[in-house]
Amino acid sequence: MTPVAGLVGAAEAQTKGTKNDGAGSAVQQLPQWQKAYVIHHLRDWNDMPAQERWFSRYHAPEVMRAPEVLRYVNFRAVPAPAGAEAYGYYNYHVHEATVLSVPSSGGASGTGSLSKTPEPAPMDVAVCIVPAAPTEDFLGSNLTMDEKTILRWLIVFKYPDGVPLEEGERWFLDVHAKEVMQQPGLTRFFSYKATAAGLPESAPGQTQKTFMKSATRLHQGWHRLSEQWYENANGWRKSVIESPPQYTKPPWAKYDKYPFFEPFTDFVSTFILERPSEDYTRDLRPIYI
Repeated sequence: MTPVAGLVGAAEAQTKGTKNDGAGSAVQQLPQWQKAYVIHHLRDWNDMPAQERWFSRYHAPEVMRAPEVLRYVNFRAVPAPAGAEAYGYYNYHVHEATVLSVPSSGGASGTGSLSKTPEPAPMDVAVCIVPAAPTEDFLGSNLTMDEKTILRWLIVFKYPDGVPLEEGERWFLDVHAKEVMQQPGLTRFFSYKATAAGLPESAPGQTQKTFMKSATRLHQGWHRLSEQWYENANGWRKSVIESPPQYTKPPWAKYDKYPFFEPFTDFVSTFILERPSEDYTRDLRPIYI
Protein backbone atom coordinates (compact mmCIF):
# COMPACT_ATOMS: atom_id res chain seq x y z
CA MET A 1 0.00 0.00 0.00
CA THR A 2 1.34 3.44 -0.88
CA PRO A 3 1.42 6.20 1.73
CA VAL A 4 -1.16 8.15 -0.28
CA ALA A 5 -3.43 5.15 -0.68
CA GLY A 6 -3.04 4.61 3.06
CA LEU A 7 -4.10 8.21 3.65
CA VAL A 8 -7.27 7.62 1.66
CA GLY A 9 -8.01 4.42 3.56
CA ALA A 10 -7.38 6.04 6.92
CA ALA A 11 -9.56 9.01 6.05
CA GLU A 12 -12.38 6.76 4.86
CA ALA A 13 -12.19 4.78 8.09
CA GLN A 14 -12.57 8.01 10.05
CA THR A 15 -15.46 9.39 8.01
CA LYS A 16 -17.36 6.29 6.90
CA GLY A 17 -21.02 6.07 7.79
CA THR A 18 -23.12 8.56 9.70
CA LYS A 19 -23.18 10.30 13.06
CA ASN A 20 -26.04 11.33 15.32
CA ASP A 21 -26.85 15.05 15.47
CA GLY A 22 -28.21 14.85 19.01
CA ALA A 23 -31.85 14.90 17.93
CA GLY A 24 -32.07 11.24 17.08
CA SER A 25 -31.56 11.64 13.34
CA ALA A 26 -28.56 10.44 11.37
CA VAL A 27 -26.45 13.10 9.65
CA GLN A 28 -24.10 12.15 6.83
CA GLN A 29 -20.58 13.29 7.55
CA LEU A 30 -19.09 15.79 5.13
CA PRO A 31 -16.09 15.13 2.89
CA GLN A 32 -12.76 16.08 4.43
CA TRP A 33 -9.67 17.62 2.92
CA GLN A 34 -6.44 16.11 4.18
CA LYS A 35 -2.77 16.18 3.23
CA ALA A 36 -0.10 13.52 3.36
CA TYR A 37 3.53 14.52 3.78
CA VAL A 38 5.99 11.80 2.79
CA ILE A 39 9.60 12.68 3.61
CA HIS A 40 12.33 10.56 1.99
CA HIS A 41 15.96 9.99 2.86
CA LEU A 42 18.52 8.44 0.51
CA ARG A 43 21.09 6.32 2.27
CA ASP A 44 23.33 6.09 -0.79
CA TRP A 45 23.44 8.83 -3.46
CA ASN A 46 24.40 6.17 -6.00
CA ASP A 47 20.74 5.12 -5.79
CA MET A 48 19.52 8.53 -6.96
CA PRO A 49 19.42 7.89 -10.76
CA ALA A 50 17.32 4.76 -10.28
CA GLN A 51 15.06 6.40 -7.69
CA GLU A 52 14.45 9.43 -9.92
CA ARG A 53 13.40 7.18 -12.79
CA TRP A 54 11.13 5.17 -10.49
CA PHE A 55 9.40 8.22 -9.01
CA SER A 56 8.60 9.83 -12.37
CA ARG A 57 8.02 6.76 -14.54
CA TYR A 58 6.18 4.54 -12.07
CA HIS A 59 5.43 5.67 -8.54
CA ALA A 60 3.89 9.11 -9.02
CA PRO A 61 1.67 8.01 -11.96
CA GLU A 62 0.55 4.95 -9.97
CA VAL A 63 -0.33 7.07 -6.94
CA MET A 64 -2.36 9.44 -9.09
CA ARG A 65 -4.65 6.72 -10.40
CA ALA A 66 -6.57 7.03 -7.12
CA PRO A 67 -9.42 9.47 -7.90
CA GLU A 68 -9.22 10.98 -4.42
CA VAL A 69 -5.76 12.44 -5.13
CA LEU A 70 -6.37 16.01 -6.29
CA ARG A 71 -2.91 17.55 -5.91
CA TYR A 72 0.43 15.78 -5.78
CA VAL A 73 3.68 17.75 -5.70
CA ASN A 74 7.31 17.11 -4.83
CA PHE A 75 9.77 19.35 -3.02
CA ARG A 76 13.44 18.44 -3.26
CA ALA A 77 15.28 18.87 0.01
CA VAL A 78 17.94 21.58 -0.07
CA PRO A 79 21.31 21.24 1.69
CA ALA A 80 21.05 21.48 5.44
CA PRO A 81 22.59 24.51 7.17
CA ALA A 82 25.80 23.68 9.01
CA GLY A 83 24.88 21.82 12.17
CA ALA A 84 21.37 20.88 11.05
CA GLU A 85 22.25 17.33 10.02
CA ALA A 86 22.00 16.30 13.68
CA TYR A 87 18.32 17.35 13.82
CA GLY A 88 17.02 14.23 12.12
CA TYR A 89 17.80 15.65 8.67
CA TYR A 90 16.26 13.80 5.70
CA ASN A 91 18.03 14.62 2.45
CA TYR A 92 15.82 13.78 -0.52
CA HIS A 93 12.14 14.20 -1.54
CA VAL A 94 9.13 15.64 0.27
CA HIS A 95 5.89 14.54 -1.35
CA GLU A 96 2.76 16.51 -0.49
CA ALA A 97 -0.57 15.02 -1.59
CA THR A 98 -3.94 16.68 -1.10
CA VAL A 99 -6.81 14.20 -0.92
CA LEU A 100 -10.56 14.61 -0.71
CA SER A 101 -11.91 11.92 1.58
CA VAL A 102 -15.54 11.11 0.80
CA PRO A 103 -17.43 8.78 3.18
CA SER A 104 -18.34 5.60 1.36
CA SER A 105 -19.10 1.96 1.93
CA GLY A 106 -16.73 0.78 -0.78
CA GLY A 107 -13.33 -0.83 -0.53
CA ALA A 108 -10.05 0.89 0.12
CA SER A 109 -8.42 2.96 -2.58
CA GLY A 110 -6.43 0.77 -4.94
CA THR A 111 -8.84 -2.15 -4.81
CA GLY A 112 -9.12 -3.67 -8.28
CA SER A 113 -5.91 -2.12 -9.58
CA LEU A 114 -2.48 -3.56 -10.24
CA SER A 115 0.18 -3.66 -7.55
CA LYS A 116 2.61 -0.77 -7.57
CA THR A 117 6.05 -1.07 -9.11
CA PRO A 118 8.65 -1.89 -6.42
CA GLU A 119 11.15 0.78 -5.50
CA PRO A 120 14.67 0.09 -6.82
CA ALA A 121 16.51 0.64 -3.52
CA PRO A 122 15.62 1.01 0.17
CA MET A 123 15.10 4.43 1.74
CA ASP A 124 14.06 5.93 5.05
CA VAL A 125 10.51 7.29 4.79
CA ALA A 126 8.50 9.37 7.28
CA VAL A 127 4.75 9.67 6.65
CA CYS A 128 2.51 12.19 8.43
CA ILE A 129 -1.19 12.71 7.71
CA VAL A 130 -2.63 16.11 8.64
CA PRO A 131 -5.64 18.35 7.98
CA ALA A 132 -5.51 20.48 4.84
CA ALA A 133 -4.95 23.65 6.89
CA PRO A 134 -2.74 24.12 9.97
CA THR A 135 -4.45 23.61 13.30
CA GLU A 136 -2.34 26.39 14.86
CA ASP A 137 -0.84 29.50 13.27
CA PHE A 138 1.64 30.95 15.75
CA LEU A 139 3.67 33.58 13.94
CA GLY A 140 3.91 35.52 10.69
CA SER A 141 0.43 35.22 9.20
CA ASN A 142 0.68 38.82 7.98
CA LEU A 143 3.87 38.11 6.01
CA THR A 144 3.57 38.90 2.29
CA MET A 145 5.41 37.35 -0.64
CA ASP A 146 8.24 39.83 -1.16
CA GLU A 147 8.99 40.80 2.43
CA LYS A 148 11.32 37.90 3.19
CA THR A 149 13.05 35.11 1.40
CA ILE A 150 11.84 31.71 2.56
CA LEU A 151 13.71 28.67 3.81
CA ARG A 152 11.18 26.21 5.25
CA TRP A 153 12.23 23.91 8.09
CA LEU A 154 9.75 21.05 7.91
CA ILE A 155 9.51 19.02 11.12
CA VAL A 156 7.59 15.91 12.18
CA PHE A 157 7.74 14.66 15.76
CA LYS A 158 6.04 12.30 18.15
CA TYR A 159 5.94 12.28 21.92
CA PRO A 160 7.94 9.42 23.46
CA ASP A 161 6.25 6.15 24.31
CA GLY A 162 4.35 6.39 27.57
CA VAL A 163 3.72 10.14 27.37
CA PRO A 164 -0.04 10.87 27.27
CA LEU A 165 -0.94 12.86 24.19
CA GLU A 166 -2.73 15.50 26.26
CA GLU A 167 0.37 16.04 28.40
CA GLY A 168 2.63 16.37 25.37
CA GLU A 169 0.23 18.78 23.70
CA ARG A 170 0.04 20.99 26.80
CA TRP A 171 3.82 21.34 26.79
CA PHE A 172 4.01 22.04 23.05
CA LEU A 173 1.15 24.55 22.87
CA ASP A 174 1.39 26.28 26.24
CA VAL A 175 5.17 26.29 26.74
CA HIS A 176 7.34 25.26 23.81
CA ALA A 177 5.64 27.09 20.94
CA LYS A 178 5.79 30.36 22.86
CA GLU A 179 9.52 29.90 23.40
CA VAL A 180 10.16 28.95 19.76
CA MET A 181 8.56 32.26 18.72
CA GLN A 182 11.45 34.03 20.49
CA GLN A 183 13.99 32.70 17.97
CA PRO A 184 15.70 35.81 16.54
CA GLY A 185 15.58 34.76 12.89
CA LEU A 186 12.18 33.05 12.82
CA THR A 187 9.75 34.64 10.33
CA ARG A 188 6.87 32.13 10.15
CA PHE A 189 5.66 29.32 12.43
CA PHE A 190 2.59 27.10 12.15
CA SER A 191 1.71 23.51 13.03
CA TYR A 192 -0.67 20.66 12.24
CA LYS A 193 -1.96 18.11 14.70
CA ALA A 194 -1.84 14.75 12.92
CA THR A 195 -5.19 13.23 12.03
CA ALA A 196 -4.13 9.58 11.95
CA ALA A 197 -1.49 7.54 13.72
CA GLY A 198 -0.29 5.87 10.53
CA LEU A 199 -1.25 3.83 7.53
CA PRO A 200 -4.10 1.35 8.05
CA GLU A 201 -3.52 -2.37 8.02
CA SER A 202 -4.70 -4.48 5.12
CA ALA A 203 -8.30 -5.61 5.25
CA PRO A 204 -8.85 -9.09 6.77
CA GLY A 205 -8.25 -11.79 4.20
CA GLN A 206 -6.69 -9.33 1.74
CA THR A 207 -3.09 -9.73 0.67
CA GLN A 208 -1.34 -6.45 -0.08
CA LYS A 209 1.75 -6.48 -2.27
CA THR A 210 4.00 -3.75 -0.97
CA PHE A 211 6.21 -1.72 -3.29
CA MET A 212 8.75 -1.09 -0.53
CA LYS A 213 12.00 -2.98 -0.16
CA SER A 214 12.17 -5.04 3.00
CA ALA A 215 15.08 -2.90 4.18
CA THR A 216 13.13 0.36 3.81
CA ARG A 217 12.44 1.97 7.18
CA LEU A 218 8.90 3.39 7.29
CA HIS A 219 8.39 5.78 10.19
CA GLN A 220 4.85 6.84 11.11
CA GLY A 221 2.73 7.49 14.17
CA TRP A 222 3.80 11.14 14.29
CA HIS A 223 1.79 13.46 16.52
CA ARG A 224 2.60 16.76 14.77
CA LEU A 225 4.01 18.38 11.67
CA SER A 226 5.33 21.93 11.99
CA GLU A 227 6.91 24.48 9.71
CA GLN A 228 9.41 27.09 10.88
CA TRP A 229 10.58 29.60 8.27
CA TYR A 230 13.81 31.58 8.07
CA GLU A 231 15.22 33.91 5.45
CA ASN A 232 18.19 31.63 4.75
CA ALA A 233 20.61 29.16 6.32
CA ASN A 234 22.24 31.90 8.39
CA GLY A 235 18.83 32.82 9.81
CA TRP A 236 18.32 29.20 10.86
CA ARG A 237 21.79 29.03 12.45
CA LYS A 238 21.25 32.26 14.36
CA SER A 239 17.92 30.97 15.67
CA VAL A 240 18.84 27.38 16.52
CA ILE A 241 22.62 27.22 16.98
CA GLU A 242 24.08 30.64 17.77
CA SER A 243 21.45 32.65 19.71
CA PRO A 244 18.58 30.35 20.69
CA PRO A 245 16.02 31.35 23.32
CA GLN A 246 15.89 29.65 26.70
CA TYR A 247 13.79 26.49 26.37
CA THR A 248 11.86 24.63 29.05
CA LYS A 249 12.68 20.95 29.01
CA PRO A 250 9.58 18.80 29.53
CA PRO A 251 9.76 16.42 32.52
CA TRP A 252 9.22 13.40 30.25
CA ALA A 253 12.04 14.24 27.82
CA LYS A 254 14.47 11.42 27.07
CA TYR A 255 16.69 13.74 25.01
CA ASP A 256 18.43 16.41 27.06
CA LYS A 257 18.61 19.32 24.63
CA TYR A 258 16.44 21.13 22.09
CA PRO A 259 14.28 19.86 20.46
CA PHE A 260 13.91 17.33 23.37
CA PHE A 261 13.00 14.52 20.95
CA GLU A 262 15.48 11.87 19.85
CA PRO A 263 16.59 12.76 16.30
CA PHE A 264 15.77 10.23 13.57
CA THR A 265 13.51 8.34 16.01
CA ASP A 266 11.01 10.81 17.46
CA PHE A 267 12.07 13.85 15.39
CA VAL A 268 12.70 14.12 11.64
CA SER A 269 13.26 17.32 9.71
CA THR A 270 14.28 18.66 6.32
CA PHE A 271 14.63 21.94 4.46
CA ILE A 272 12.66 22.95 1.39
CA LEU A 273 11.99 26.10 -0.60
CA GLU A 274 8.72 27.90 -1.28
CA ARG A 275 7.83 26.23 -4.59
CA PRO A 276 7.62 22.53 -5.41
CA SER A 277 10.24 21.10 -7.73
CA GLU A 278 7.67 18.97 -9.55
CA ASP A 279 3.91 19.20 -9.85
CA TYR A 280 3.08 15.60 -10.67
CA THR A 281 -0.62 16.24 -11.28
CA ARG A 282 0.28 18.85 -13.88
CA ASP A 283 3.32 17.26 -15.53
CA LEU A 284 2.68 13.50 -15.46
CA ARG A 285 -0.12 11.32 -16.77
CA PRO A 286 -1.53 8.85 -14.24
CA ILE A 287 -1.43 5.12 -14.77
CA TYR A 288 -5.09 4.14 -14.77
CA ILE A 289 -4.95 0.45 -13.82
